[in-house]
Amino acid sequence: MTRAEKYSAVIDYFNTNMPVAETELLFGDPYQLLVAVILSAQCTDKRVNMTTPAIFDKYPTVQTMSHAEFDDLFPLIKSISYPNNKTKHLIGMARKIVNDFEGKVPMTVDELVQLPGVGRKTANVITSVIDRQPNMAVDTHVFRVSHRIGLVPATATTPLAVEKHLVKHIPEELIHKAHHWLILHGRYTCLARNPKCDQCGIRDFCSFYRKTTTRKTG
Repeated sequence: MTRAEKYSAVIDYFNTNMPVAETELLFGDPYQLLVAVILSAQCTDKRVNMTTPAIFDKYPTVQTMSHAEFDDLFPLIKSISYPNNKTKHLIGMARKIVNDFEGKVPMTVDELVQLPGVGRKTANVITSVIDRQPNMAVDTHVFRVSHRIGLVPATATTPLAVEKHLVKHIPEELIHKAHHWLILHGRYTCLARNPKCDQCGIRDFCSFYRKTTTRKTG
């Protein structure tokens, strides 16, 4: 199977079996999504969703967050991983948006990465979820699943390299959705330690499954 054929098969499968694929983070506007994504770094969406209601109740807008004090915000974030840094990032992010972007969350990757706590992955998430821009955020799930299936070569050893391969081969209008396909597949089926290959609908064209099956029968 060529790589082009593999992409076609994977896309057809997800289009049929996961026609609706969205972030599991709960949010009401771009500001709330940005807060949630910053908090989600090395933390589960479930934990973030348990934490953000209190944050949004006290700081409902980017303007109110820009006036937050560390000692007031930190208690609301302390159950999240790296609470010290994330508290600083949220306050810094809000202040920069208010001061440099007229209080509106910018919607380009180049602008977003100027914000404290926002890297390329976060910027890609924001632009693809809010604006459906053809940007592919590569987290650990996307990185792992892409390699296991064989969507990217072994030489793609960085998130950026994986991103470039995926964007090159996935139709532009599907990139924002494909990001969630790969994340959700990695989160619930293609697990890091014990992938559920027996329950996987794409195992017939998965490089990892073919190798492990050959190893067992060889």
